[in-house]
Amino acid sequence: MTNNREKRSRLADRTDRGFDLEARIDGRKERGLRRDLTPVESVSERSRYAEDPGADQPVFGKRTEMMVFASNNYLGLATDERVQRAASSVADSIGTGAGASRLVTGDTPVHRALERDLAESKGTERALVFSSGYAANVGTITALDPDVVFSDAYNHASIVDGCRLSDAEIVVYDHCDATALADAMADRAPDSDESWLVVTDSVFSMDGDVAPLGAVCNVAERYGAWVMVDEAHATGVFEDGGGIVQREGLTGRVHVQLGTLSKALAAQGGFVAASGPVIEHLSNTARSFVFSTGLSPPAAAAARTALSIARNGSRRTQLWDNVERLRTGLESLGFDVLGTTHIVPVLIGNRTEAMELATHLEEAGIIAPAIRPPTVPDGTSRIRLAPMATHTERDVEQCVAAFERAEEKR
Repeated sequence: MTNNREKRSRLADRTDRGFDLEARIDGRKERGLRRDLTPVESVSERSRYAEDPGADQPVFGKRTEMMVFASNNYLGLATDERVQRAASSVADSIGTGAGASRLVTGDTPVHRALERDLAESKGTERALVFSSGYAANVGTITALDPDVVFSDAYNHASIVDGCRLSDAEIVVYDHCDATALADAMADRAPDSDESWLVVTDSVFSMDGDVAPLGAVCNVAERYGAWVMVDEAHATGVFEDGGGIVQREGLTGRVHVQLGTLSKALAAQGGFVAASGPVIEHLSNTARSFVFSTGLSPPAAAAARTALSIARNGSRRTQLWDNVERLRTGLESLGFDVLGTTHIVPVLIGNRTEAMELATHLEEAGIIAPAIRPPTVPDGTSRIRLAPMATHTERDVEQCVAAFERAEEKR
């Protein structure tokens, strides 16, 4: 008689418990969702691109230099000599990596200097730097450990994942709709002793629109909830290097301000700016901070210098001049341009037409990606443009002209 151990052994021999990743990749390709890595020669307003080389080194060869209207390097500081010198100097004096968690031996003077400057820019008592904006969102939401999170429907994936990992009840309210938020809160028991957290981006990366933060704060205060705002796409491009929270005068009403160092500040990492007790709590309980090697000192130095330039230089003015020039030019051609910020989405609608337009733009020397479902809702495919402060007036004019020629080909 065959015993159970033998049966299990024969079953194990017949069963493949691995992962058919090729089938998954083929499925994404069939749905038009497969993407390639596209190596870029430099992080600037112009660069050469290479085909995805797989495991090999990219070959740029004789490929034409393209104008890049798809980067989050909004102020063009990633190749600024002052930022590069700051990173190089700190690499020489402190080291290229932090070497350990900030709670062990990875807490250096440049980390502290950057955090002081961020707190000053954001108008808070303290700031805390994480290894990425993603880590900052996930670590902060889980460390706060709310009972209920009220999350804008278009929030970034890092917020969504932070909400899921927190094990909180998640209530998604309609995008940029403070009335929907109020209705969602009113539906819950008025005498509830739950802890409530409202989380929203300030500038939304796909639509270029802005959350109604004042109205959100009004609703949150009515019900005693905390407000957390992710200023990833806003930090550095508004007055004094702040974001929408500062522009709207809401610093004292937003409990947690979060952002990234990898966009306008041209480095790597994320941060939280808040009261002393919030920062103390996060530095002890945010797992993505506690159990991660500290941000590299050169990245911290680069971000600090970039923040100083953003606060004191003319880059912000140059950026907004280019934004206005680009919006005006596209609208004069009859394009439907969304948003009100430095992110300039051109609504096309049909996925195939958006992809074709992006191809025509690339043939004209413009890198501007087509954004399609599931990143955006069905029927709202678009070209997402992100001008930089370092684009010239002629660059912007060439971009607008490329749209005009591409539209004629469709």
